[in-house]
Amino acid sequence: MAKKKAGGRIFRCSSCGYSQPKWLGRCPSCGEWNTFEEQFQEADFTPGFASSAAAVRQTDEAHPIPLEQVEVHDTVRITTGISEFDRVLGGGAVKRSAVLIGGEPGIGKSTLLLQAAAAGAVGQRTLYVSGEESAGQIRGRADRLGVPLKNIELLCTNSVENIEKVLNNLNPLIVIIDSVQTLFSPQAGTIPGTINQLKYCANELVQWVKERDAVLFLTAHVTKEGVIAGPKVLEHMVDTVISFERNEDDVRFLRALKNRFGSVDELGIFRMDEKGLAAVQDPAALFIIQRQGELPAGSATVPVFEGSRVFMVEIQALTVPAKGTMTRVFSDKIDSARVSRVAAVLEKRIGLRFSDQDIYINVAGGIRLREPAIDLALALALYSARTDIPARKNEAFIGELSLAGEIRPVRRLKPLIKTAQSLGFTQLYVPAASSDGDDPEPAMQGIARVENLAETIKRAFGAGK
Repeated sequence: MAKKKAGGRIFRCSSCGYSQPKWLGRCPSCGEWNTFEEQFQEADFTPGFASSAAAVRQTDEAHPIPLEQVEVHDTVRITTGISEFDRVLGGGAVKRSAVLIGGEPGIGKSTLLLQAAAAGAVGQRTLYVSGEESAGQIRGRADRLGVPLKNIELLCTNSVENIEKVLNNLNPLIVIIDSVQTLFSPQAGTIPGTINQLKYCANELVQWVKERDAVLFLTAHVTKEGVIAGPKVLEHMVDTVISFERNEDDVRFLRALKNRFGSVDELGIFRMDEKGLAAVQDPAALFIIQRQGELPAGSATVPVFEGSRVFMVEIQALTVPAKGTMTRVFSDKIDSARVSRVAAVLEKRIGLRFSDQDIYINVAGGIRLREPAIDLALALALYSARTDIPARKNEAFIGELSLAGEIRPVRRLKPLIKTAQSLGFTQLYVPAASSDGDDPEPAMQGIARVENLAETIKRAFGAGK
């Protein structure tokens, strides 16, 4: 049994927090070399993780209770004052919750939270903690955005201990940390930005919020692959994880990757201008291109659901002879495996060769598509690109495509048709079979019911088998 030692010198691994009474060249826990650092421990300790200040917490003894006796409390939400942000959060931020927002540098994370703090903190205190920018820089941004400064307290530090002291004295309703990668505590090692620092500092702040009627917003950097930098456990600690993305223009997309208090299907759409982020007022037609003439070859339009709203989206395809022995699919907004599958169905069922072609797929507006209902439009765009025959401008295509070339039914068909018709699409190709009773009226004008891909191509292009 390890002998306990009174207060004195100890050596703690800066990577994982493992402690020993003597220095070691290699940590026996995480295997890292030269990470043990000398520290002073006032209380007795047992060598191992139990001696780490990050692991030792004085808590009351816990007792289990029957689940049926647990009282259910109503979820209390705090509006951010930004409709698109509230939509993604599920109707507003929930008290005693933590929200993690990830995005590439310069996309507008700090701008969004500063605008939300000013718009949503009516009569309530907000603490804005910045570890990256000075107080003058933040004040300059606030003046440029024209946001009210009342009730917003600013703290420029990266010390978790200082932040907790201010939190206890101020007791704010909204806490904003910009960003979590800048937080530092000597209890988690001497090197900022390590995995242990991120886990310890984030956990300290999340625990503070869970014990009070407050909301915590954390911004996070992302890697070049677009995922939040740091340990994956960081996303498990918080209640909501939001991804902030941009397209080629000045449009920003806000999407929930995890939400314990709402749906992850909603999409928030903003436009960045000199006054900051502004919600897009008419997003239904944002992703279709307004042309004076006919559609170019390789384009097809489809209505898609994003959460509770329907958007009209133009899918664009281009095929060129492969430059080598291996063909490639270039598609970042639609899964490349789906593009390859639809091309294989076209080649097998229609006889149109794609096995010697490089395929390029783009989605107008830069929105990422996952709906099964886009299969038919994707197939028509590929057919149009390969044959150089354009589709008609007023036509839209809805349906899931099976490997046999059948057009399978999709859910919530009526709202898709209604949105397409309201935007001037007079001819829609929809599955012949219905799903869950969601079937349009048989006599609806401009509705062509199709059973398979060959029939759709013949009616839309006058070609096929």
